[in-house]
Amino acid sequence: MGETVGGAVEQVGALVGWVGAGRKLTQTGRVTLTDARALVEVLDTGDRMDPVIGDRTFKTKSSEELYHLTLLVEWAKAARLLRTAGGRLLPVKKNAKLLDHPDELRRALFDALPHIGPAVTVSGWLESLFRHEYDRGLRTLLQRLYAATTPVRLSDLYKVVWQAVSPLYMLDDLSPDRLRHLRTAGDHDIQRVLKALASLGAVHLTEDSAELTVDGRTDTARMRGEPEPGDAVLRILVELADVDGPRVWRRLLVPATIRLDRLHSAIQAAMGWQNCHMHAFTIGGVQYGRPGGELGFRDEHTAALGALLKPGTHCVYTYDFGDSWEDLITVESLQTAASGLHYPHCVDGAGICPPEDCGGAPGYSDLKVILADPAHEEHQAMLEWLGLRSATEFAPGRFSSDEANARLLRLTAP
Repeated sequence: MGETVGGAVEQVGALVGWVGAGRKLTQTGRVTLTDARALVEVLDTGDRMDPVIGDRTFKTKSSEELYHLTLLVEWAKAARLLRTAGGRLLPVKKNAKLLDHPDELRRALFDALPHIGPAVTVSGWLESLFRHEYDRGLRTLLQRLYAATTPVRLSDLYKVVWQAVSPLYMLDDLSPDRLRHLRTAGDHDIQRVLKALASLGAVHLTEDSAELTVDGRTDTARMRGEPEPGDAVLRILVELADVDGPRVWRRLLVPATIRLDRLHSAIQAAMGWQNCHMHAFTIGGVQYGRPGGELGFRDEHTAALGALLKPGTHCVYTYDFGDSWEDLITVESLQTAASGLHYPHCVDGAGICPPEDCGGAPGYSDLKVILADPAHEEHQAMLEWLGLRSATEFAPGRFSSDEANARLLRLTAP
């Protein structure tokens, strides 16, 4: 699989320079055909003007038909290097300095990736689910690449993105042929995104695999909200209350700037829960959670842990208002981020988290009693409910920091 012609950084830089003081657009807001013909040559986009197929010439009627040129223009606009006003394409003067700093320009283009979905994916006779759920699909794609230490097969990337976006749609009634075409359309759009990433130097792309480059890994880490070396990091202890042995706790390193909604996801991953229920943080008598409900929570998306708690202070995290699991979160210390370490990071811990929907602390206590007694009338039923073949597979004291960190690494970008 070849990469796009030319490097996106150089092409966008050349595009902005070519626009100069401004260029007139068509009534539909597109680059004029005259300018498009010039730009295809100047930028070496690889687009074909008036393509000849067989013995027929198909006249290009709009610059919209030129995929790579259209993508570069929309990418430059998303990165706030160009703007449209009064029927003209204009430079954004305050960001012109980026053109003299290739690394900063590359970062700006990478950060603009979530905003170029309609341009980088292409509508055919059947639009892909990835196109409709571009933000979710892009973050899933980058997360899978970020979590890998070796090249990832393209077939694997197609699969994980499909698994991320398809549950949002009712597809049971589709014929096998239509479902296959829908998946193929998604695969093609993923290829286009990978080529865009490759043109940034963020991905090394081959015919059957993709791998983040050093720059791509750095940019993805920033998109994930991970701290850079030297940034403030909090060491926190998360301990499940009211559980009668073995003790269940996790010690985590999290960015001081982590939002509470992200902290919720990190706790779920570190503990091993499945994020099936509502939750809330209680800090200084104020409850934070998902906004807009009848419970009147403050918006957890706008609250950062480091702004609310200092070393030596604590709060309560409640999960599942039916089972009422409560974790005491204690901020133990303030540290600095180290290079080569992913955040959030689980340093240590003990005990498996109780199964979802087991009835809270009392129900979990009863469950352990039942599993410890093969003669108990509910013993077999509980094994089946847990999906276990034998009670020996149930080990309340078991914990693996490697497994916890693997789950944390799978968290998608916020």
